[in-house]
Amino acid sequence: MLIDVLPEEKLFAVHSLLEVLVEPLSRSLAMAPVEDEDLTPETAAALDRARASLARGEGVSHEEVLREFGL
Repeated sequence: MLIDVLPEEKLFAVHSLLEVLVEPLSRSLAMAPVEDEDLTPETAAALDRARASLARGEGVSHEEVLREFGL
């Protein structure tokens, strides 16, 4: 089979493609148009604050979030 000769790093891409082809919801989501929404001034300001916080190193790591939820 062709899949047997694929490099391991390509298997995820093939798996994702097959999911989209087989599963109706994944296919619908993959084919859905991107919705562009205008940002309100409040949302834009909140995003600016969040980005500044991350730039200062004040973010929470993925590992910390998982620990917090007991995962």
